[in-house]
Amino acid sequence: MAKDLHVALVPYAGLGHLVPFFHLSLALAKAGIRVSLISTTRNIQRLPKLPSELSTFINLVAFPMPVLVGGSLPEGAEATFDISLDKEKDLRAAYDLLCHPFKQFIANESPNWIGVDIFPNWAIEIADNFHIPVFCFSVISAATMVFNGPPECMTGDGLKKVRPSPESLTSPPPWVNFPSSVAVRRGPEANAYYYLFFNGGMGERVGKILKSCKVVAIRSCKEIEGEYLEVLSKILQKPVIPVGWLFPPNQPRGRDYGEEWLKTFNWLDQQKPKSVVFVGFGSTCKLSKDQVHEIAYGLELSNLPFLWSLIIKPDEQEDILPPSFINNTAGRGLVCRGWAPQVEILANPAIGGSLFHAGWGSFIENLLYAHRLIVMPMVYDQIFNARLLVDKGLAVQVEQNEDGLFTRHAIAVSLRQAMVSEEGNQIGLKAAEAAAAAAVVNHPTLHQGHYIIEFVQYLKNGIATQN
Repeated sequence: MAKDLHVALVPYAGLGHLVPFFHLSLALAKAGIRVSLISTTRNIQRLPKLPSELSTFINLVAFPMPVLVGGSLPEGAEATFDISLDKEKDLRAAYDLLCHPFKQFIANESPNWIGVDIFPNWAIEIADNFHIPVFCFSVISAATMVFNGPPECMTGDGLKKVRPSPESLTSPPPWVNFPSSVAVRRGPEANAYYYLFFNGGMGERVGKILKSCKVVAIRSCKEIEGEYLEVLSKILQKPVIPVGWLFPPNQPRGRDYGEEWLKTFNWLDQQKPKSVVFVGFGSTCKLSKDQVHEIAYGLELSNLPFLWSLIIKPDEQEDILPPSFINNTAGRGLVCRGWAPQVEILANPAIGGSLFHAGWGSFIENLLYAHRLIVMPMVYDQIFNARLLVDKGLAVQVEQNEDGLFTRHAIAVSLRQAMVSEEGNQIGLKAAEAAAAAAVVNHPTLHQGHYIIEFVQYLKNGIATQN
């Protein structure tokens, strides 16, 4: 029976990974499956409170963050939120040391399945030792996974044959058999991704997991990524099961975030419906001073109402905004420093558009409210998500100059294109259609809809076959 199943989940140490794994835990628990969600102490503390009715099904397992000898992680750093991009290699190395307490946990608990993220490849050997099947849960888009390709093309001779250089990443790979613009651009973008993913060790990690797992579960839907899901199953030669969007289960709470946020929401309540652009680049993409200035001037030039959640690099000064920006946009926009209650902001009737990095989680949160999207991809899978959303008619992408940089003029043009042009109206219609479809197939009273039900059935059948 489903209630007898026990699944151990191992997300990577990034909020964009932890939170979807938490939402998957809730969805599985609603279906009667017992879940152990494993991370470090501080990261577990960052998760939302468990719904009381599911607390008996979910065990939040908190291991102390291992100390990396010779590393240079800041004190208390346990997630990508806590560090700059140049420290992420050390974070991954420290996170890999969780393999030791994880192995002991598996020996003690003997779960029926282990669900791993795309980075903790050390979980594969442990699962093999205890003869426990593994599924990979991908929190990135199917389009990104299809672009990265099958394991045999991520490293070694297979990589050299299909992707011999950064330039080879500037067009869709040969296994994409339908019109697509999901690829990187020339110059810095191509070089950065090539040497980070394919030559930087990530491809080897991801490839090991994809090669060894029994099935890939993916936070997506056929309604948006149907063709990519089909190709992904074909190139991996194993089942690929979308589990739906896994929307946040708790709709926006009361405004209990403090006096400053109360003032912010009061300001939002006074704006016209669908008139305000929310600007947010998440916890991983901490903006430099130059990037902040271009965005600020772009917002100023656009003449649109905005709410900006601003997170900057740790070594940047607090006075990072242009001196005249606050005065020039007074009454038309607000800037909020640090963390923001993004889901509640996006749910406000005044929000009509979102300027963001095209992170998959942020896209899903926007999809829930049918916002017009303006995308400025910075790193990693954001590049591919942006192309996908433009292809689907759901977004406008800010153009980059020859150096790959986003300028104030391009930002202003894209903002107005999405918010006040006829093309923007068409994006709004497409977004509304996508949101309506998502609401049907991810209905929360149906354990997040038919997608999660199909995945649960696969897990049950897999255990029945082994027995």
